[in-house]
Amino acid sequence: MTAAGRRIAAAAEELFYGRGITAVGVDLIAEHSGVTKRTLYNQFGSKDRLVAVYLGERDRRWRALVRAAVDACDDPVEAVTAPFEALRTWSATNTRGCAFINALAELPDPAHPAHRVAADQKLWLLGLFERLATAAACASPAALATRLLLLHEGALATQPLPLDTLAESVGLARELVRASAPSPGAA
Repeated sequence: MTAAGRRIAAAAEELFYGRGITAVGVDLIAEHSGVTKRTLYNQFGSKDRLVAVYLGERDRRWRALVRAAVDACDDPVEAVTAPFEALRTWSATNTRGCAFINALAELPDPAHPAHRVAADQKLWLLGLFERLATAAACASPAALATRLLLLHEGALATQPLPLDTLAESVGLARELVRASAPSPGAA
């Protein structure tokens, strides 16, 4: 990506996350990034493509944070809830809720390129929970993964409220995982 492309992407991320995707037009993004609309279109082709790039970059950073949290766990049972710990870190600087949930609400058409990025992010997390639960020998890993995703997404959706739902979600996730994990010393 060129320097202008990076400025456009950075301005788009700030504006889309802060104000909403449908509320932000290309004129505003061009103005905030110090480029012309022509440069924006030359770099990204369309607003839809720029939204997909914005979400793709957030997804890349989120997945790296989650992978680091998982990799930091020595215990496979603890690793199952590592995405919740990553969410604690992520939420400290992303206070307007989940960009992917927001995008799915604003862009309901499954054919929209940004909708696909947001949906893929959620499906990736579901798959990760299932793989981690399987590695930890948890009972019914697919069902556990679905429950963990619901807790995770609920914490994200309620983040803008003056409640500490993340702490409660982490506690509930740990209880679910412990209840489905093999007992220590069991063969």
